[in-house]
Amino acid sequence: MTTYRLAVIPGDGIGTEVTPAALSVLAAATADTGLRFDIEEFDWSCRRYLELGAMMPEDGLDRLRQFDAILLGAVGAPEVPDHVSLWGLLIPIRRAFEQYVNLRPVRLFEGVAGPLRPELSRGIDLVVVRENTEGEYSRVGGRLYEGFASEVAMQESVFTRTGVTRIVDYAFALAARRGRGLTSATKSNGIVHTMPFWDQVVAERAEAFPQVDWRAEHIDALCAKLVMNPAAFDVIVGSNLFGDILSDLTAAVAGSIGIAPSANLNPEGDFPSMFEPVHGSAPDIAGQGIANPIGAIWSTAMMLDHLGHSDVADRIMSGVATSLATSDTRTADLAGTADTRAVTEAVIAGLT
Repeated sequence: MTTYRLAVIPGDGIGTEVTPAALSVLAAATADTGLRFDIEEFDWSCRRYLELGAMMPEDGLDRLRQFDAILLGAVGAPEVPDHVSLWGLLIPIRRAFEQYVNLRPVRLFEGVAGPLRPELSRGIDLVVVRENTEGEYSRVGGRLYEGFASEVAMQESVFTRTGVTRIVDYAFALAARRGRGLTSATKSNGIVHTMPFWDQVVAERAEAFPQVDWRAEHIDALCAKLVMNPAAFDVIVGSNLFGDILSDLTAAVAGSIGIAPSANLNPEGDFPSMFEPVHGSAPDIAGQGIANPIGAIWSTAMMLDHLGHSDVADRIMSGVATSLATSDTRTADLAGTADTRAVTEAVIAGLT
């Protein structure tokens, strides 16, 4: 018996609905495998912030440090500004635990109709590798003369050689395994310091991966090409901001952000990694039982893969593919008629 300690943070909105669905699939997929997950749930959320003034307790990170992995549902509520909720929970976890890789796979599944013409959508299977701890999302900066006509807001980007090197190396190694090439997102024609530095490090690190065909694309042109021919891309590496934008764009091109998963990885295993769907808390549909659980379920499969159990992860993905194949077991965001529970049951029924 192999036992893992799993911290579960359902969070806000539909996070409290899709997280139990993902745990149900996890239990079914591991029932006869010798794997066991000891689960501890934490009520850290915007609700907690409104009641106690903090998204998580002061010792929250110390409490999470002892776990093997973290499963997060969603963060955000209309009553709490997004920068308060994210910087009070999600981002501190990412940075304290050196989760510098944000991995976001994108696939067009059989039965799912993306927004593009079929001939453009066919064969979408790519991964966005987003730098997750520095870049444009730094806390360096501030505001001066608030409320006056001369008010100033400054936000500094932080790109370190260590930070860029390790994310680029991860992306090149992934591209070498997948075998279809790498694209680096840049904007060095307009951002004069950080992006030329990014390009320089990418070119330097490419020499260590001669088997990988790679190219750099300016972010604006890259977005256009991803809409016109998404199947031409495999691994895309980008800074924190560019990776964030590209992962939502590619998920939409592949049908729905509702099925998009993500992993916040500490590849060295010194700290727990965190797994979460991309869709957010979706307060407009929360509590109705119609949320798409596939993003959370796929994120759970990514967790299993990260922990070294790719065979069990593959079982879950087989169930995901089965549930997406017909409209009877797809949610409304994918032109289906099923609710959260029906999709979850379909995934479990499709485990192989």
